[in-house]
Amino acid sequence: MAKIAFLGLGVMGYPMAGHLLAAKHEVSVWNRTSSTGARWAAEYKAKACDTIEEVVANCDYVMVCVGNDADVKAVAVPALHAMRKGSILIDHTTASAKCARECGELATTLGIGFIDAPISGGEAGAVNGQLTIMCGGDMTTYQKAEEIMQAYGKATKHMGPVGAGQLTKMVNQICIAGTLQGLSEAINFAQKAGLDVDEVVQAIGKGAAQSWQMDNRASTMGKGEFEFGFAVDWMRKDLQIALEEASANGADMTLTKLVDSYYQDVQDMGGNRWDTSSLIKRLTDK
Repeated sequence: MAKIAFLGLGVMGYPMAGHLLAAKHEVSVWNRTSSTGARWAAEYKAKACDTIEEVVANCDYVMVCVGNDADVKAVAVPALHAMRKGSILIDHTTASAKCARECGELATTLGIGFIDAPISGGEAGAVNGQLTIMCGGDMTTYQKAEEIMQAYGKATKHMGPVGAGQLTKMVNQICIAGTLQGLSEAINFAQKAGLDVDEVVQAIGKGAAQSWQMDNRASTMGKGEFEFGFAVDWMRKDLQIALEEASANGADMTLTKLVDSYYQDVQDMGGNRWDTSSLIKRLTDK
């Protein structure tokens, strides 16, 4: 059993912290909105702390799951300064590789291990403990962290030094964006051709066109249902991180830039919190 602090109880962090408790770890939490921390503590019969310094004191592991680079620095920096030497901070936020490296450098100077460990699987993956976790950091630290992350991860993989986890998550989001645009056009084509979307998916869903998005979103896309899953605002944040990284490394992101502009269109339609599969709305609402 490890002593763990979990900082950030959003739609992902809230159930993830619960899985750690279910795995028999000693878990305390902190959240910027204290009422959320109090609600988690009441639900799980555990402890919520008022300050970052209090929650991380004497912990073996500190998990962070917040919104963006600025949030990571606002939470991780004071946490690192309050953590004991030899402990490990695991950042599950999807942020930039630069942010991860800066946090990793600070951790090293303080004698603390650091893993950047962005997650994929959405709210359902967090609730069901079925997340995919892409990790950057030294191998010894990763091996210690891996056992803890198994409480909510179905698959964890070490990708390289600090920052490599975030770079891998960028690849993940680039793939999803392109796949969803193709699926949107395909479903819209099927509808205009007078085909039944569900029957089309049954016909092609076991061949080369198959994808997770097709299996899990094609039917709801055909029905115009988007009130679930990974929000457009979050995807645009992630794509901006990837596009900024590409501007530095010279990668051609022609399609990703185009799909990002389409997500802007969805936001302009009021779809900020719609699932990312709502790309199809641009086509069906014409």
